[in-house]
Amino acid sequence: MTGTQGYDAFEGAGELLRALSAPIRLAIVSELAQGERCVHELVEQLGAPQPLVSQHLRVLRGAGVVRGSRRGREIAYALVDEHVAHIVADAVSHAGEGPSSPAEPAHGRPEGAGRPASWHAVGREGLR
Repeated sequence: MTGTQGYDAFEGAGELLRALSAPIRLAIVSELAQGERCVHELVEQLGAPQPLVSQHLRVLRGAGVVRGSRRGREIAYALVDEHVAHIVADAVSHAGEGPSSPAEPAHGRPEGAGRPASWHAVGREGLR
């Protein structure tokens, strides 16, 4: 992937990852991977206050990760795309693997390998 078109894909991925950046949002996505849930069901399952769950659902809805549909007097939330559930499951699984040895990065290739040359020049601090 080169040029502007390739970078746009990274922009979209960055937006998705930002929407998933809060642990409670990861938990919400994991719960919704099991099927539609109303806010009160998510509150019960997650043990989080209703206003907090609603706030994070609003973020996920704004990012296009979840959608809401009316179910009587309630709104049932569901994942827009099941791929997001796989991303979350893989991230949770990877985090549970523990750190890799310092000599070998977790992805099995030397530090910086496979990244665009512009990333090497900027460095980690310049990407923030």
